[in-house]
Amino acid sequence: MKRYLSAMAAAMCLAVAGFASAQPQTSDSQKYPDVLSVKVKACGKTCFDFDVTISSPYDTPQRYADAFRVMSAEGQPYGERILLHDHANEQPFTRDLYGVSIPSEVRVVVVQARDQKFGYGGKIVQVELPGR
Repeated sequence: MKRYLSAMAAAMCLAVAGFASAQPQTSDSQKYPDVLSVKVKACGKTCFDFDVTISSPYDTPQRYADAFRVMSAEGQPYGERILLHDHANEQPFTRDLYGVSIPSEVRVVVVQARDQKFGYGGKIVQVELPGR
């Protein structure tokens, strides 16, 4: 009887452990940072300044959102901001990228963030350039 009860107790522990691992994913499982918003202003005829808000709730010193870029809808890069540290205690966070040169025929750009481990991905924001 003791052996039966021990086996049942072990089975219950395994069942509970399996249930715990089947819970919904947390921010720890997020693969890419998301761009939440972008503010853009002209600083010249073909020059623009960007303020970009990014969410990367998984940020730690070991893995974090380490860059964002401004590019055409077709993927032509115009500018990139490298981020040198994590933002674990500042979520979401906003950083700037000033003096981005964009050809005069471009009306809309895309902003995308990069993860240190997985590269570029996640939610992007498409923004119209003012005055165009």
